[in-house]
Amino acid sequence: MSQIKSVFNKSMISMIVMVVLIGLGEKMAERFLPIYLLALGGSIYAVGNLNAIDNLLSALYSFPGGYLSDKLGYKKALIVFNIISLMGYAIVILIPTWQAVFAGSILFISWTAISLPAIMSMVSKAISKDKRAMGVSIHSLVRRIPMALGPILGGLLISVFGEQKGIKAAFIAAFILGIAALFFVYFFMEDEKKEESKPVSILDFKHYFSRPLLNLLASDILIRFAEQIPYAFVVIWAVKYNGITPWQFGVLTSIEMVTALLIYIPVAYFADKYTKKPFVVATFGFFTLFPLAVYYAKGFWGFALAFVIRGLKEFGEPTRKSLIMDLAPEDAKARTFGTYYLIRDIVVSAAAFSSAYLWDISPKTNFMTAFAFGLAGMILFGIFGKDLKGIEKRETA
Repeated sequence: MSQIKSVFNKSMISMIVMVVLIGLGEKMAERFLPIYLLALGGSIYAVGNLNAIDNLLSALYSFPGGYLSDKLGYKKALIVFNIISLMGYAIVILIPTWQAVFAGSILFISWTAISLPAIMSMVSKAISKDKRAMGVSIHSLVRRIPMALGPILGGLLISVFGEQKGIKAAFIAAFILGIAALFFVYFFMEDEKKEESKPVSILDFKHYFSRPLLNLLASDILIRFAEQIPYAFVVIWAVKYNGITPWQFGVLTSIEMVTALLIYIPVAYFADKYTKKPFVVATFGFFTLFPLAVYYAKGFWGFALAFVIRGLKEFGEPTRKSLIMDLAPEDAKARTFGTYYLIRDIVVSAAAFSSAYLWDISPKTNFMTAFAFGLAGMILFGIFGKDLKGIEKRETA
């Protein structure tokens, strides 16, 4: 308990409130975007391409997100990112066509990607090195609160107002909460004490990437193939193919988030105290199992079990993020973190672009291909993966 209390300070509390406000609005609407696109006349290829563009933009936004954080400080960078997100919501609210939704969503679906380097930089500066996994876990934990509540609220709005009006109402709520988050960040988040940092070209990433970090990156790419190939189609598989209602799907998402919430703190405690690699291997294993579990799920409770497994994939996710920060140079945490995600998500976007074509062959082809990539990524990290304590032991041996 004392370890948890020690990570709370003004900067951490400010970040928590911001993440809850923005996340609640985002997840009320974003999770149902595939259904909204179809309701407005979009095709399954629009759904697949939106997911692919989300991955591509997550990649492209990650590096400028890290660069601006190092250059402006995390507070000013977060204000800029929030304004961009609000512009996207405004477009979707004012122009109810699938093309406008597609275009507007480009500005908000990747908020997490563009803001994450700034948040991770803040955590690494606000918390001591031996508590980073706990600090990242606190962020991941509070981020799952709106991820659990948002889809339920969004599902209720759809049940009351129908698909189009219900999801539009969710976007209006997201815009209002985004305004509240913007004001909170501006008035309450502490300014970062900036230090001069050396200008870094994106082409210089090898200078920042050690062999262990490159091994983690390669494994992570394969694991994200397993996640992103079926990602946009899980809601369609559940609702359109298996009779799960939108509200039930919101409940399933909440089951996933509650599962994740229950494991974050104990896992972070042991990861900080011992070694991080086993926890990362475990999370890669759950990523791999989910496509199998959701494909073979029958009825609500079968899907509930699959979503428990999906929640368990968060077992070592905060640990993986803290491991990136451990292995990144001290003077370039945000840039290294952003560059890591830039490389990862550019490659993974190719898998997301292929998702609709795999689905068009058959849902089974989509889910089984995802499983195969996950298995490869888990084995790769199990053999070649390293963490900071393992490296330090080897260097002192």
